[in-house]
Amino acid sequence: MAHVVVTGGAGFPGSHLCDAFLARGDRVTAVDDLSTGRFTNLLHHAADPGFRFVRADVTRALPVDGPVDVVAHLASPASPVHYRRLSVETLAAGSVGTRRALDLALRHGARFLLASTS
Repeated sequence: MAHVVVTGGAGFPGSHLCDAFLARGDRVTAVDDLSTGRFTNLLHHAADPGFRFVRADVTRALPVDGPVDVVAHLASPASPVHYRRLSVETLAAGSVGTRRALDLALRHGARFLLASTS
């Protein structure tokens, strides 16, 4: 059983990735600041002991406990409407957030996946 960290875990693709890893039997920590993601996308996992939700901004910190096997970095506003409203935040998620996610993966010797928006 792997411990998977999914940044942007409350967004559409991130929440489905959480579903897939949990269905496979992995432990999942979803990290999201909920600026564009919705916790309701993850609500069905709330009672799952293998699931943890952390409300955090990936450009500030990734407060994740224990060993990590996989880091999937999907955190970013993902719509032209959000790009206009959150332009600096979108750039920061793609740069600073990626650096923080990479640092987490490096500290744990974890595999790293980066998925970027348009």
